[in-house]
Amino acid sequence: MNVKRTTKRTPESDVPYDPRNKAATLKYWKSATAHGGVAQLHAKRGRPAKPPEERKEQIALRVDKDVLEWYREQGTGWQTRMNAVLKAFRDAVS
Repeated sequence: MNVKRTTKRTPESDVPYDPRNKAATLKYWKSATAHGGVAQLHAKRGRPAKPPEERKEQIALRVDKDVLEWYREQGTGWQTRMNAVLKAFRDAVS
């Protein structure tokens, strides 16, 4: 079997300067500029937070297994629909 040898890659092989040479390292980083996309990388992702008065409260609620299974079978948004049913009941009895 003829195996072709390749050069040994080290983490330093991708660096445009010799990281063991302090002067070369300082020279390279002295002229470095920040990448324009850095701020985007650090930006928060997802939906913006709602004001405290509009936030929902997380609770533990015991529900019959068959009821829970039915809601889950309805697909994505089942918790929102369950909340809407509770609101409708509240409004109906008030």
